[in-house]
Order: sequence, then C-alpha cells, then structure tokens
Amino acid sequence: MISKPLIQLSRTTLALLLACSAGAVMAETAQPAAGTKSGNIVVNGKTISALRTDMMVREQVSQGAPDSDQLRGLVREQIIRMETISQAARSAGTDKRPEVQQAMDMARDTILARAYLQDFMGKLKINDADLRRDYEATKAAVGDKEYKVRHILLKTEDAAKDVIARMGKGEKFEKLAELSEDPGSKARGGDLGWAVPATFVKPFADAMTHLEKGKYTSTPVKSDFGWHVIWMEDIRTLKTPSFEEAKPQLIQRAQQVAVERHILELRQKAKVQ
Repeated sequence: MISKPLIQLSRTTLALLLACSAGAVMAETAQPAAGTKSGNIVVNGKTISALRTDMMVREQVSQGAPDSDQLRGLVREQIIRMETISQAARSAGTDKRPEVQQAMDMARDTILARAYLQDFMGKLKINDADLRRDYEATKAAVGDKEYKVRHILLKTEDAAKDVIARMGKGEKFEKLAELSEDPGSKARGGDLGWAVPATFVKPFADAMTHLEKGKYTSTPVKSDFGWHVIWMEDIRTLKTPSFEEAKPQLIQRAQQVAVERHILELRQKAKVQ
C-alpha cells in the first residue's frame, strides 16, 4: 500500500505518473530496496542527475514527509517513469507540436522567473526601522476598535429608504436582508462579521463608525456598490499584535512590495513591439 506522505507527491510532476499507474502495479514495482540512496539515474543511455531526486525529495520533506529510503526509492521510480514517457513522446514527435513547444517554453520561463525573484528577495535588505514605520502606519490606519455589522445593499435610494421604514415598523433586519443585492452576506442575514473600518469603502466605514451598538443608519449610505442600510450589532476593543508578533507578516509584505516595484521597473524598461 502507498502511505499518506507518498500520495502528497501529486503536487509535483509525480501527479501525472501516479494518475497513470494502477495501484496494484505501483505496489509491486515501486517498492525501493533497503539502503536506496540518491544517485545519477541512466534511462536508455540518458543520464539524469541526482540533483533532480534531491530536489523532489526536499519538496516532499518541506510538506512533512520523512526523508527515508522508501521516499527516495519511490521518487526514483517516478523519475524513471517520467523519463521513459518523455523519451516515448520525443520518439513520437510530440515535442514538435507547436502547442506543446509553447507549453514547454512557458513552463521554462515560469521556473526561470520564479528562481530570479527568489534570488532578488534573497538580496533584499529590510531593516527594522522601515518595518516599524510600516507597523505604526498600519496600526494607525486600522484603529483600536473592530465592529460586527450587518448590511443590506439596494440598487436605489428609494429601496433603501423603504427598508429603513420597514425596520421602523418592527420588521427584522435579518429577514429584510433577503432583499439585499450582496449575495455573499444576504444568506447570513446581512452579516459581515467582525472587521475594522479600513476593510470597507470610506462612505460605509464613516457611517459605520458613527453608529452605536444596536443602532442602524437612519438614512441610506451611498457607495460605488449601491445604497446601504447598516446595522451595528456589536463593538469591541481590537487586540493589536505587538511589533515582534507582526514582524514576519511585515517582512513578507515588504518583500512583496519590493518585488512588485522591481517587476514594474523591468516592465517600464522593456521594449515591446
């Protein structure tokens, strides 16, 4: 039987091979001999570097699979199968088809671009002073409270006014939410969950933060999405993570910003015809 970690190999090129292999055949032919170690593999005269095995094993280890003789033996078997299929494809002329050549070019370019950006990020120098400025700016923008709100989105101001009038007569907000144009929240009685003002567009956020707990907007709130009726269900103090707690996310965001800026610079310099 194939153990659970080996099924996770579907995230690599082994996906194709595992799909093509019958379970019984796999169990019979893919079991490694004791003491199997990485080494070059020669398939029909073509040498495949041990580096490929090591790379595929490292990927599985990063996903939680133990680095074992069994894992290396199975990876080795899959590499052999992939190579035999690739050789058969070349013999059949499959690699000469234009759409296949384009797909191979795209795969190569994707891998190359990913490796280049990884190298770029590895050379980035991100200091604590910059991260702390980002932390303080984000903290100020988020604020010290979070709100649990419900809303009903209507196409027209008159429709929103009608909903407000019906609420004034005692109709339940959750029931009126069935009229909402927001498919994501209408099924939950208009519930948007806990959120900070920065999550919402400014007109919505401004109206929301002026509501007391248990109150709703007495006039419709207009945004680019339509007209809102907002009900403040609850308010609580926001627990803000410390700088050290937020630091990994701050670093990741700084890297993303730097990468996007670098990609934009490359794009602007590119000569496109």
